[in-house]
Amino acid sequence: MKVSAAILAVLATALTVTASNPHDSQSLASRHARLAHRAPTLVDKPLRKRCKPRPTALNNNAVEPSSSVSKPKPSDKPKDTPKPAPPPPSGNSGGMLNVKSSCGNIGATKKTTKTSGPNGSIDWLNCGLTEGGWKPPFVRIEDIVSVSLSNAVNSGHGPFLACTQFVHLFEKYGGQFGIPAIILASFAMQESSCNPNTVGGGGEQGLMQITQDKCGGAPGGNCRDPDFNIRTGAKFFADTLKNNGGDLLLSIGSYNGWRKGLTYGQATAAAKSSCCRCQNNCDYLHQFLNGWILNINAYDQGLRLGKYFNLDVCH
Repeated sequence: MKVSAAILAVLATALTVTASNPHDSQSLASRHARLAHRAPTLVDKPLRKRCKPRPTALNNNAVEPSSSVSKPKPSDKPKDTPKPAPPPPSGNSGGMLNVKSSCGNIGATKKTTKTSGPNGSIDWLNCGLTEGGWKPPFVRIEDIVSVSLSNAVNSGHGPFLACTQFVHLFEKYGGQFGIPAIILASFAMQESSCNPNTVGGGGEQGLMQITQDKCGGAPGGNCRDPDFNIRTGAKFFADTLKNNGGDLLLSIGSYNGWRKGLTYGQATAAAKSSCCRCQNNCDYLHQFLNGWILNINAYDQGLRLGKYFNLDVCH
């Protein structure tokens, strides 16, 4: 079939136009889109490395921190548990008293005698009593030679066997008020021979012989109740020791009514009164410090401690 010359001319013209425009606008956009999707594979620059290593997965699905993880802040640390209160000072466990003396030779001896012992002689302890007035040398609890109350009781001998049923109270209130239990028990031995029913010539009550003015608040009005009596006596002595700046001799003497400047005449003045036993025991310090706190019976007739015995005139 023959094609007319006019049709052939039209076809020739269309082919010429197509050849001069190889990419129309739609084709160009498609090409750019394809290049954009291929861009990563065409970049010549190396991939950038991570600054930190990736965390390593653990078996329990937890993440192990890298070495660059910051340390916990100080505030994140667990708080320290409160420290228990320190035990009461136990005193010198052996030897002899060795302090700076303001009253001549201390006169301490290894063994207790009638007038001396590891904590000094009676004349040194009573410094000035028979002269211008008592001038107690300064001694602290930490300086004195003593034994523990538990050791004294567990030894199976000595005066404190009489205090056995009250040991837990002496230790309880000794710990509460910062006083060695042996000192509290020594007051009880000195004052009442550890008999809770003792009533003194001046109305003093119980184990610690506390005075009537300190009996307020006693359970059922019973000032001789051992728990109340020991607690009251312990607090009184602890307060006295604190107010005296830790002066042990002055504080022990105060428990028996001693004071700085006390003379022998003043101490024994009550001997001729209606209250003979209201005298100050002039052997008190020696009996206490070289007897009781060393588990020695200061009243034992075989080794009776002292040289004044001014209470013997009382009947």
